[in-house]
Amino acid sequence: MPRPFDPVVPPPLAEQRGQTFCRLVELMQRLLAPDGCPWDREQTFATLRRYVIEEACEVVDAIDGGDRQELRSELGDLIFQVVFQAEIGRAEGSFGPDDVIAAICEKLVRRHPHVFADVEVDSPAEVLRNWEAIKARERAAKGEDRGLLSGVPRSLPALVRAQRIGEKVSRVGFDWPDTHGSRSKVSEEVRELDEAIAGGDKERIEAELGDVLFALVNLARHAGVDAEGALRRTIDKFSSRFSHVEARVKDKHGGFPDTTQGAPLPLDELDGYWEEAKRKERGEGG
Repeated sequence: MPRPFDPVVPPPLAEQRGQTFCRLVELMQRLLAPDGCPWDREQTFATLRRYVIEEACEVVDAIDGGDRQELRSELGDLIFQVVFQAEIGRAEGSFGPDDVIAAICEKLVRRHPHVFADVEVDSPAEVLRNWEAIKARERAAKGEDRGLLSGVPRSLPALVRAQRIGEKVSRVGFDWPDTHGSRSKVSEEVRELDEAIAGGDKERIEAELGDVLFALVNLARHAGVDAEGALRRTIDKFSSRFSHVEARVKDKHGGFPDTTQGAPLPLDELDGYWEEAKRKERGEGG
């Protein structure tokens, strides 16, 4: 007979201290038991990699959407991935869920001496500088001769990785002193891109375009803007406006023509629909 799993009832918000975490661990252990879920039992660290990324991205979407109940749900999915991998680690004898929690608790205490020790700080920027210094000492104590940028994952989205690299090197003084210097660098890189385009060398165009993008990310950082978030919002805005263009084309022409069989619709007409979409955003009607 299947063993039922009693529902988890969280205490009131003011009384919550993570008491229900152990129930998730118990549930995961049940799923991975010999008579548990066949699919769960065949998973590995490698096969779960994609789900960790997907769940993290869904958390970001929920944050952007502003729906707190959706965010609660997506955070649960992400925590599930953590517990899932911790239980796989326990099964292979390397670490378990309590080891994961203990490690992050120890790290947080160690890296917040201004809270748990007698270190004084004057600003969030000083907190970050101390954080990097503590991480450097930790690496030295382990005998790890890794560079400052080694902790930035290569698998991060490119804009996020570029911004994190800029933050890292800025904390050791390798940075423009203000937004003006960063903005001038953008203009310099754009000029070099224009030269590459004029020359027609695709490899050089790619290299110069990368330099422009990197310079723009640094400018975003100096301006206090999240480059990844800014681009995501622009993509969402573009998608919304283009959906309006598609709807207007469908109403008037039945859809976009097959450009392999004939000419596309006039750009002036499409631009007109695009401007309609912008006016709708501003509440100006059609």
